[in-house]
Formats: sequence, C-alpha cells, structure tokens
Amino acid sequence: MSQNIYDDPGFFDGYAKLPRSQFGLDGAPEWPALRAMLPELSGKRVADLGCGYGWFCRYAREAGAGEVLGIELSEKMLARARELTSDDRIIYRQGDLERLDLPAQSLDLIYSSLTLHYLPDLAPLFSAAHRALKPGGWLVFSMEHPIHTCPSVQQWVSDSEGRRSWAVNGYQAEGRRVSNWLADGVVKYHRTLGATLNALMAAGFALRHVDEWGPSAEQIAAQPVLAEEAERPMLVLVSAQK
Repeated sequence: MSQNIYDDPGFFDGYAKLPRSQFGLDGAPEWPALRAMLPELSGKRVADLGCGYGWFCRYAREAGAGEVLGIELSEKMLARARELTSDDRIIYRQGDLERLDLPAQSLDLIYSSLTLHYLPDLAPLFSAAHRALKPGGWLVFSMEHPIHTCPSVQQWVSDSEGRRSWAVNGYQAEGRRVSNWLADGVVKYHRTLGATLNALMAAGFALRHVDEWGPSAEQIAAQPVLAEEAERPMLVLVSAQK
C-alpha cells in the first residue's frame, strides 16, 4: 500500500497552510498551463486521481463535466473534500492508486495533480488508466520534475570481497527517495523523464504535449518566492491520448 503521509497530523496541518490548499487551483502557479492542456469537458465523465481537497473535481463540474469521480488515499483529505463539495454529481472514493481499478472504457478524461511521484511503479497505473478511458480519451497529469526528485543518494557500498567504496547515485539512479518536507520520512520515487514518457507509450498512449514547467517572469514579479524555481524545471506537465 502507498505511504499515506497526508493522514499524518503534522503533514496535513502543514499542507493546509500552503497557497494551493488555501486558494485552490488559483493558488497553484502551474494551473494556467495545465488547464490549457485539458480537452473540452462539457458532458464528459472525469476521474481525478489523488483528488486532495477536490478542487479539480469541482472545477470540472463548473466546466460542464457530467460526472466526476475523485479518488484519494487520505481520509483527512477526503473529509475536507466532502466538506467543500455540495454536488451529487461528484463522488469521492478512498483508493490506493497502486491498485487502481476502474470500469473499462468508462471515462473521457483522467486527471492527476502532483500525485504520481508517490508511486513506486507507474506502469500498472498507466495500464489501468488506458483501459478505463474511452477511445480518444485523455490522461493529463502533473508531477514533480525528476530534477527535483533526484537528490543524490550517497553511501558506502561493499563488493563481493568486502571492499568498500563511496557511491553517489544521481539522476540516472531511479528509485526510492526520502525527504523531510512538512514531516519527516516522506517517501517519493525518482524516475527519469524518459522512463515516465516511455511507460506512457508502452501502455498505449500517444503523447500530445509535455511542459517542463517553470514560473514566468510575470509570476515571479507577483510572487518573488518563485524565483528559485526558475533555475530548473519545477514540475512536468503531460497530456496523452488513447
């Protein structure tokens, strides 16, 4: 089962203070770029994987989506989503994305924001998403750019004869990473950008757009704290089609 860090009280309280928690999609600087990658939503059936407070679920309905399913592992996040939602065409469900199970050809759009870097293997999720989408359906997601998830792992390693050497594993060394962000012991998984895109194509998707996102000059002027994120891509945004 995936790490349920969002139900950690300290993490949840810290997350609640972030601009994207307080102001929703308007508090997410990448939202305009991500929104531009979405298909027409009128009358469509949509799923949001890792829906959090349900901000995108509510946006999708406002944009005309007929039905929206929000899937989230955290009970605390789901409780907050339900508090903020008064729409019987939005259904929230607790679920682990490592075991995603959706009816075949039932959805027009699957969306996910800043969630997939918590999964150790994207292939099962991409396969499940491809199966769940109708022909021509879309998968649109954002995740931390691998430049962010690749901090070097430095450690002593021993060979078969007991000789020890100092190993530094950087961008090319994929796998588990542990950071202390809002709480100690937050587990994320680093994979190269190529690995993510190749997994998408192996699942049967056609890539439509890839944005190695960083803040614009206008956004930095309005929020100077974003200046450090202009030094390297902060996020990667991807749209793909079945």
